[in-house]
Amino acid sequence: MSKQNKAKEQSEPHTEYGILSNIKFVFGRIKRYRPMLFPILLICVVAGSAMNYLWSFFGKFVIDIIEIQTLTPEKDISPLIILLVWVGIIQLVLCSLNTFGNNRFWYLTIDTRCRVITERIRKTLKMNYQTLETPKILDMQQKAMESCNNSNGGLEGMIHNIRNLLTSLLTIIVAVAGVAVLDWRLIIVLTVLSVLQFLFFKAVVKKDKKEVWDVLAPSWRKINYMERTTQDFDYAKDIRLFGMKNWLSGKQHDILREKESKIIYSRNLWLSNNAVNGIISIVSNGLIYGVLIYSVLNSDMSIGNFTLFMGLATAFSSNLSSFLIQIGDIKKCSLQVDDLRTFLDYDDEEKGDSLPLPHTDQYTFEFKNVSFKYAGAEDYALKNLNLTLEAGKRLAVVGLNGAGKTTFIKLLLRLYDVTEGEILLNGVNVKCYNRTEYYTLFAPVFQNVEIFAFPMSENISMKNPDETDVTLSESCARKAGLSEKLDSLSDGINTELLKVLHDDGIDLSGGEKQKLALARALYKNAPVIVLDEPTAALDPLAEYNLYKSFDEIISDKTAVYISHRLSSTRFCDSIAMFKSGEMVEYGTHEELLKKGGDYAEMFEIQAQYYKDEEVSA
Repeated sequence: MSKQNKAKEQSEPHTEYGILSNIKFVFGRIKRYRPMLFPILLICVVAGSAMNYLWSFFGKFVIDIIEIQTLTPEKDISPLIILLVWVGIIQLVLCSLNTFGNNRFWYLTIDTRCRVITERIRKTLKMNYQTLETPKILDMQQKAMESCNNSNGGLEGMIHNIRNLLTSLLTIIVAVAGVAVLDWRLIIVLTVLSVLQFLFFKAVVKKDKKEVWDVLAPSWRKINYMERTTQDFDYAKDIRLFGMKNWLSGKQHDILREKESKIIYSRNLWLSNNAVNGIISIVSNGLIYGVLIYSVLNSDMSIGNFTLFMGLATAFSSNLSSFLIQIGDIKKCSLQVDDLRTFLDYDDEEKGDSLPLPHTDQYTFEFKNVSFKYAGAEDYALKNLNLTLEAGKRLAVVGLNGAGKTTFIKLLLRLYDVTEGEILLNGVNVKCYNRTEYYTLFAPVFQNVEIFAFPMSENISMKNPDETDVTLSESCARKAGLSEKLDSLSDGINTELLKVLHDDGIDLSGGEKQKLALARALYKNAPVIVLDEPTAALDPLAEYNLYKSFDEIISDKTAVYISHRLSSTRFCDSIAMFKSGEMVEYGTHEELLKKGGDYAEMFEIQAQYYKDEEVSA
């Protein structure tokens, strides 16, 4: 693969939807999750806009009444009192509406964002394993997460900016009518100044997004990893016993320094933007005062009208600047919504109709000239594999670490799709079947067993509480060798695991976790059992005994045993010996011993160890 094609393959997917499309997307999510946000938005816009110019009109009327009273011999303050009462009532109503609207708007906006976060998480859970672990998708996922988690940007920031934009727009419409009466040329000059301010702001936004936040996406991923690693209890023993504190702190410091340099660059960009805003604000206010003073001196403008036009002109100038800047803010948020939508719309599913899985108890898998290469890798992890896994048979896949055993399992389970060749299920390419339905054929047990902060019964069933057969969960746990552990627990199979959600939760030892994984496989009761080195925490003799008892439990099911130790090979129907990504030997235990090749040598070395263990026992 050429460097150009390789870079293209690894480049991060990104789609620019445009502001209008993203506004439609945001409104669509509001309509789906919180439609009540629309009338609340209207209340906030009307009340917020009215409060911007209420006191400009109030000031004019107060001054006019005072001027009239100074010209009359009898002072009557009742008109002023009536005006104050009406203004107080209007102010109270507007403040009440504004407070109510702000509180509800804040809550409904956050709730909408949280529901979109759930949507993003659901998308992650649905993505293919092979797709999800590639660096470009990890970066895309990280940017989508930032878009959802940032209350000042992304989706929530866009909702807030739409509200501010509409409030400024309504204020401008009211103010422009008054300013036009004063001098329409002032509107043009203030508009030009605001446009210049906006264009500079827009350039800063674009530069900040491209040169800072896009570049920081991998750094956020690294920072999150370091946060998880340094705070995860599973790593705590190694960190302390191997004295890794300074080493990890140094790595985290380097990553944070990389982030710090970009943040400083970003702050400098916005410092220049604030300087430009200050200069334009001084010029705008100087022009407004100049026109008004000229009108007072040469057009007999009253002090009341001076106050009114001053308020309207200032409201027009500030809200026009805010309006244009909010367009820039919406553009900035829109770019982040692009990140979110790019992830949500990313399609990693197969096209075309999926065949239904065959309804049979006999499933035969055939690897035909299968090769596989990991994304970005130069060498094949698996090369030209031809192998048949017959229904109801036992297959042992053995070899040293890095021989290609786990890659073989990932291809069989369809966590990955082959690079070359094909895998057939009962004569049909597995790509023709729905991937989720295909997963139901397998009950896998992996070396790394992940425990969830749920009761043990649900950790075995891997289902919701309502769908969990507690009795079956306990039966499977005992068959897998957890009887002694269950009998020692006061809550038995209903005991909570881990202390993440429950203070009284317990943890399991390495061997107990792997037995729990075996119980999961028994509970699922799938036609094909796959054990990918699940007994690494056990000694060789215990591994052999567990494999043998488990083999008896699964009866006539198809089973694949993966190991670099040869505990399972004697009771398997066939053995595949892997080396450097290739199957170098295939046959029964006796056939391969007679051949005297790599398998025989490996078995001879390990057999002596089993004999020693048996003597010790």
